[in-house]
Amino acid sequence: MTLRTSTAVLRLSNAFIPIAVLVFASGFFPYKPFLPGLARHGDSEPPSAPFDKVIFMVVDALRSDFVYSHSSHFTFTQSLISSGAAIPFTAHATSPTITMPRVKAMTTGSIPSFLDVILNFAESDTTSSLAGQDSWLAQMRALNKGNLLMYGDDTWLKLFPGFFSRADGTTSFFVSDFTEVDNNVTRHLPAELLKTDWNTLAMHYLGLDHIGHKAGPRSPNMVPKQVEMDQIVKTIYTALESQAHLLSTLFVLCGDHGMNDAGNHGGSAPGETSPALVFMSPKLKKVSDGVECPMEAEGEFDFYSTVEQSDLVPTLAGLLGFPVPLNNLGVFIPHFLRFWEEDSDRLELLLRNSQQILKLVRATFPAVAFDRQSKSAECMKPSSDLDDLRCRWRKVVQILDIPPQNSTSVAAEALLDLREFLKLAQEIMSSTASNYNVFRLKGGMTIAALATCLAAMALFGVLSERLIGLTLLVMALNYGGMMFASSYVEEEQFFWYWGASSWVAYLCVKEIITQNMAPPGWALITQLVALRLSRRWNQTGQKHAGEADIARNFFPKHNLILWSAVIAAYVYTALRLTGRRFRSVSFGFTLTYSVILSTTALWFKMAFTFADAPELFRDVPRIFRDRLSPAYLLTQVRAVFLGLSVATICTAVIELGWLRTRKLETPQTASRTLHYLLTLFLITQSRAANIPHFLLFETQFYLLNHLELSLMEISVTSILFQYSSFFAFGGSNSISSVDLSNAYNGVSGYNVIAVGVLTFVGNWAAPIWWASATNMLLLGKRNAGGRGVLLQHLSATTLFVTLSLLSVMAACTALRDHLFIWTVFSPKYLYSMVWCLAQHLIINVMGGSILFFIGTR
Repeated sequence: MTLRTSTAVLRLSNAFIPIAVLVFASGFFPYKPFLPGLARHGDSEPPSAPFDKVIFMVVDALRSDFVYSHSSHFTFTQSLISSGAAIPFTAHATSPTITMPRVKAMTTGSIPSFLDVILNFAESDTTSSLAGQDSWLAQMRALNKGNLLMYGDDTWLKLFPGFFSRADGTTSFFVSDFTEVDNNVTRHLPAELLKTDWNTLAMHYLGLDHIGHKAGPRSPNMVPKQVEMDQIVKTIYTALESQAHLLSTLFVLCGDHGMNDAGNHGGSAPGETSPALVFMSPKLKKVSDGVECPMEAEGEFDFYSTVEQSDLVPTLAGLLGFPVPLNNLGVFIPHFLRFWEEDSDRLELLLRNSQQILKLVRATFPAVAFDRQSKSAECMKPSSDLDDLRCRWRKVVQILDIPPQNSTSVAAEALLDLREFLKLAQEIMSSTASNYNVFRLKGGMTIAALATCLAAMALFGVLSERLIGLTLLVMALNYGGMMFASSYVEEEQFFWYWGASSWVAYLCVKEIITQNMAPPGWALITQLVALRLSRRWNQTGQKHAGEADIARNFFPKHNLILWSAVIAAYVYTALRLTGRRFRSVSFGFTLTYSVILSTTALWFKMAFTFADAPELFRDVPRIFRDRLSPAYLLTQVRAVFLGLSVATICTAVIELGWLRTRKLETPQTASRTLHYLLTLFLITQSRAANIPHFLLFETQFYLLNHLELSLMEISVTSILFQYSSFFAFGGSNSISSVDLSNAYNGVSGYNVIAVGVLTFVGNWAAPIWWASATNMLLLGKRNAGGRGVLLQHLSATTLFVTLSLLSVMAACTALRDHLFIWTVFSPKYLYSMVWCLAQHLIINVMGGSILFFIGTR
């Protein structure tokens, strides 16, 4: 196959990748259907409600131990729990544990689509609106007994457009803001507590979640934030006691999700799925004698009774007197049945809840008959959960035929049967598979398979190193096979760590055998040590995420070592920039520009880190810390980005011959200059604890550059190092590992494109660096007389990417009814989308081609 034909085939293969990704995603992440309209009470009136107003306070990422444990600083809330004025629960939040899906669950009682993971990051998106769905907010509005108010996370305003008479939204992605984002909510509270024109006041505080993202649950900032939130609880509860118009107000404090030991969320770790849920009111003393608080958890984060987060919805319906929303899958929390003394009222509440869920079950399983005609013999040994549910409903109907006032024991039996029916129905409906579009799933896989075949044709049409090509194919097949096992997906980092180590050992042994290396073995030892350090830099995955590592355990205890290494990384980058210059630019100007740019970037990074994680400056002299003012962070980082942009444009302009002086000192001056400008940008977009890692990368690159690597060996090395470095920087296949700490560098307001790009760069900084470093190795091959260098490399990476994408698609399709489909395999597909569309197509293919073109001018 000629080079021109292979190039055309390769372009076609890459063109199919986004098509395959989108077609498969449209079948894998469809919106779940819902019943339209609002629920209405039947002919009979519901039992009288003990409350007529609700204050709903969400503290983002309020993990259960933050409120209930001995280390908690919610002291006033704990006193209410002990006195009986507050009733505590641990609410189980199903994955994905991010804000938008959890708010949907807490307001509708339904299970949101996993596609909300994507929509959660698109602040301007309006397609996820709940304006047309039934919810407890819609029901409170339908009562026409007061206005609805909302202050805090503007996710609520996006989900419920036009619902709130008064509102003030704050963006949830400025994770560097711990204070103002909450003060903007609290400043409205005193005035609203005095007004009588509302029946619903919703508040969503973000500061605690931001602290978790920036510094983890053990951050010193967590204590004052808990004290602040507890003081707000005290202010509200005091108003409930003293204000006549608030005497029948229910106050709910809850978290939308929790957080893991790293302070992140999105996955299914116990800390992420265990938020606190507390009901408060002076009226609750009638039904509660109080419980011990603080207390020790029974499990990792299990305090008191555990309920489903969706159980909040029917419970609010009963306590506030509105119909249970149509799409609810929650179950009325039994503890609150004590508000009604009559058994008939208690039965009525659970029966209304049961009839509402039964409508959903019938709509989902129309072939199953829920009536009295079920044979008793069939109910002795039900063949499935659905048959069991049908029999339980038959039993409930038969018992309810006996007037409950004639028999207390019959009423107690009916209550028990209704609760069992509700829990089983909730379990069945919650585990029901999504309405996948199998045709689109197969269509996406077919297109991905076609892209894989085309990539293989492009590669093997020009490949001279058949053995290494087969090695790449075997590696891709092994990787693809891993995607069918949930534990391997969760711990994928080990595949890349061991693969990189084995590959480096092979390369170095090959060099020793061919006697190209002097002294023998020193590069092998250095490379393996570097890989071992990378492996311990950030513990990631599911099983080892909380173990000791360099970034989160060593550096916080050895601040001076951290900042010495950070400064060394910036100084090294500045020196490399100074040494890569053009004849048309004086050395003095290059030196001055590089030093000023690198120093500004370093100063910004130190001031930014000091504002977010002051514990990393514990050993730094006070006289130095006092000069790290956060007042000019936005100006500083914008100056850095502007300086990088100017230098990048000038470098490209000079190399492309748009200035009269075209001669360079070395053939690759422009590409290397662009590489180190990119390095400076990536360092600035990385967490401080990861910056010294770039020195390890430079060491590894130096050693690789002195090996006699073949073209295919460079490609395999690039793939292994891109993926292994992603995990070494703290990445994983869980949504909870997405790092937003640098997503707003230089951004003063939410901009979906800017924040999206910065988020990607912040999380894929290491793979981007290795993609650029690979370009340097490829240019070396090309300058040595190689033909079709870039074509062969991109064919190899495209083959691996398309084959791995096809494997992930096949795994998601085959295991779509698997227990972990939404907690393990779906997040993996989202990560595969980013690897294919952003890292491969934009960075490796487009970016790599541009750098290669500039370097060959």
